Amino acid sequence: MASTHHAPIEEHPDLMELRARHDRAAATPRAQMIEALALITGLYLAASPWIVGFNVFTTLAVTNLIAGIAYMLLLGGLGSSYERTHSMAWAAAAIGIWTCVAPWVVAGDVAHTRSITSNLITGAIATLLALAAASAARNHTDNRRRSTSNYDDRRTVSQGRDDR
Repeated sequence: MASTHHAPIEEHPDLMELRARHDRAAATPRAQMIEALALITGLYLAASPWIVGFNVFTTLAVTNLIAGIAYMLLLGGLGSSYERTHSMAWAAAAIGIWTCVAPWVVAGDVAHTRSITSNLITGAIATLLALAAASAARNHTDNRRRSTSNYDDRRTVSQGRDDR
């Protein structure tokens, strides 16, 4: 029985080209700006109870800490995992919305002016950044489909099979 050696999937030309395309998209100034602002927003969200001074409300402080870290992990990795950004951005948008409603939802009497103001502003910014990331990922995917479709159309015409 003859054994055949197959190259690992990571070396497949289509996969290598796809990764290169995602690297180019993640290197755009818009993607870098969204990633940087998302990291700052997530860091502020995680530290906001101690910055603004509502850390005595333990439930909201822990909620903001966890939400801020999760937000940073979801949107802070745009450059390294751009191909999954679309779904991660929607999860980050949910964290932004949660941040807005958290002062009224978490246990305890935590809905005070400082906590409400901080969470509403931070949650709105987090949601907008997540939607911008989702939009950028969608635009990148649409452009990729368009360029692949154009390539297929050109190939069909050049081969003399214009049966669209």
